[in-house]
Amino acid sequence: MTQQDMSDLGPTARRPYRVGYAPGAYDLFHIGHLNILRHARSQCDYLVAGVVSDEMAELAKGRRPMIPLVERLEIVRSVKYVDAAFVETVPNKVETWKQVRFDVLFKGDDWRGTAKGAKLERDFAAVGVDVVYFPYTVHTSSTQLRRALDALAAPLAEAVTAERR
Repeated sequence: MTQQDMSDLGPTARRPYRVGYAPGAYDLFHIGHLNILRHARSQCDYLVAGVVSDEMAELAKGRRPMIPLVERLEIVRSVKYVDAAFVETVPNKVETWKQVRFDVLFKGDDWRGTAKGAKLERDFAAVGVDVVYFPYTVHTSSTQLRRALDALAAPLAEAVTAERR
């Protein structure tokens, strides 16, 4: 059965996993985020989206999200594929698992084959949780969107500075 077939099943259909967890910053929410959540929900009966706190995002990416946590949380919570949203405040995903108790963790396949992906797989294998990768949407990412916004903002900032002189 394909992933699309799974998502077309009714709410009472049994999926491969009971509780799934899909962590992310979900900054500048875009189609890649929606794809991950849609695919994740097709594989589990109940999907929890982990929205990393502003502090955790800054620790992981070296910068704070453009959209504040409370707004990112509300956006993700409102997506029809998400049953619950959880604020992630610790860097260790196993610590998060102790609070949420999911059967599977979903990530974009940009993590597959990386050191951080291998660590995630080892850590979760020790507690009986699967790690499932979904295709990363390469043509859209929050990083690309942020770069585009920065590029648009630079001439504006220069014009404002010049006008103040």
